[in-house]
Amino acid sequence: MSGSFCGQERQSPVDIDTSHVTIDPTLHDFAFINFSSAIKFMINNGHTVKFSMEEHVEISGGGLNGTYSTIQLHFHWGDTDHHPGSEHMIDGHRYPMEMHIVSLKKGLSLEEAKKDSEGIAVLGFFINEAEDGEISGAWNNLASHLTNKTDAEVSLHHNISINDLIGNVDLNKFYRYLGSLTTPTCDEAVIWTVFHEPISISKNLIQQFPAKSGLTNVFRPTQNLHQRQVSASFATPNPPSPHWCYDDHCDYNPSKWKLLDSSYCEGDHQSPINIDTHNIVMDEHLDAFIYKHFDDKHSIEYITNTGHAVKCVLKENVVELSGGGLGHVYTTLQFHFHWGSTSENSMGSEHMVDSKQFPMEMHIVSKRKDLTLDEALKTSNGIAVLGFFIEATDTTKSGSSSSDSGHHEETNPTSDMESWKKLTNYLAAISTTGSKADVTEEISIDDLLGSVDRAIYYRYNGSLTTPVCNEAVVWTVFKESIKIDQNLMKLFPTRAGYENVFRPSQSVNGRKVYISASAAAGPGITTLFLLLPCLYIASLNHYL
Repeated sequence: MSGSFCGQERQSPVDIDTSHVTIDPTLHDFAFINFSSAIKFMINNGHTVKFSMEEHVEISGGGLNGTYSTIQLHFHWGDTDHHPGSEHMIDGHRYPMEMHIVSLKKGLSLEEAKKDSEGIAVLGFFINEAEDGEISGAWNNLASHLTNKTDAEVSLHHNISINDLIGNVDLNKFYRYLGSLTTPTCDEAVIWTVFHEPISISKNLIQQFPAKSGLTNVFRPTQNLHQRQVSASFATPNPPSPHWCYDDHCDYNPSKWKLLDSSYCEGDHQSPINIDTHNIVMDEHLDAFIYKHFDDKHSIEYITNTGHAVKCVLKENVVELSGGGLGHVYTTLQFHFHWGSTSENSMGSEHMVDSKQFPMEMHIVSKRKDLTLDEALKTSNGIAVLGFFIEATDTTKSGSSSSDSGHHEETNPTSDMESWKKLTNYLAAISTTGSKADVTEEISIDDLLGSVDRAIYYRYNGSLTTPVCNEAVVWTVFKESIKIDQNLMKLFPTRAGYENVFRPSQSVNGRKVYISASAAAGPGITTLFLLLPCLYIASLNHYL
């Protein structure tokens, strides 16, 4: 395109890596003038829906060099199938939508502003789904004017202002960088402000934008930051340090976890592993577990998005675990999930069995009751984790086949599907990193596990599967998988906003993997176990 700047090095949008953001003390409070004025009319221009403003709407402050006159606001979104469509991203997370409020340096025409490196100021607001609906009726009124008729001005019949749309977003928390327009000709004339907190509206309203406008996936992919620096206001929360991830969008991916301070991630007893059933040893000490209050429907205190997983934190000193050859009583602290992507055949479990990976894995984490958490992390059997594979009720959709030896092939759900629906309903409320929601629905761990056979399980000594990978875990991985609806599994990557959150398999390094004695009577167990000597080198000390 003639006169295009779209291939240059100051392009927008960008993925804001919070681990590289610097605090800028000059990014003080904004001054918003007449943000309570009504929006005049809307137009579908074939690329987005744009709303024009009343005159005399202005912004200043916030580290801007001068006053800017607001001319319009518009939106970017994905599609009606819940694929997110914000232009900017935060630490690899894309929100469902993004609103841009566009202002020109006061006194300049649009053409003049495009020639000034800071001639245009754009305020970017992420828009997120909220279970409790829109903040106010303003969004419902706004969406009522959406149309698929292009280039036709639609006068607004409701008195809607920018303030009504922004709601209670904290305007003191924002990121700043120099960039460009995100549509051709991509003029590099924009000083960008991207607010940290999203606007929360109902899922139904978000879906109306693509449905009513006839436009889908109206967002530009993120561009290379090159040598630019993203700064943040003093009130913007700092990311947790150090910043690690499962892919290559941060400094510490799995291959570099060993470089983190006080890391054990290069040890000889790391997890997860591939469980080779041809080399496992049966152990009569691996008897039945004792699950105390696993049936308590009010034991989950809250659910949170850690930025690496979805975690359900339990009420203190309520749920306990013992038996199963553990030799100690363990207090159950939390359970969390690992998953792949939204694709039909995605695999995302951490452990594998005979090199088979499952779509998801659930970890129930407990610490020895007689130790503090710090002490438990320094003790070889301080932590006990129960691992449950998760796959679709229709196993053909989850990548399984009837030829998968040693695994159940029934397609009926093994869990209480209503409890999984209740749990996944909370995911929309925790789509931002660090967010959490109190769990008020009646959901027990037993409900989630359902009828899974807990008598047959594998046991080995290992580590935490996230940094700093403390080698303090007695691992129990159950042979039978939890089976739930595939659409519920897809909600984890869709709502959390990230995919493939699992650590690759680690070397066994000569460790023994054991199987419970109940496996002798189970289907798919070969006679190899019955021919093994009665006395093994293995004893309780191997995994206690």
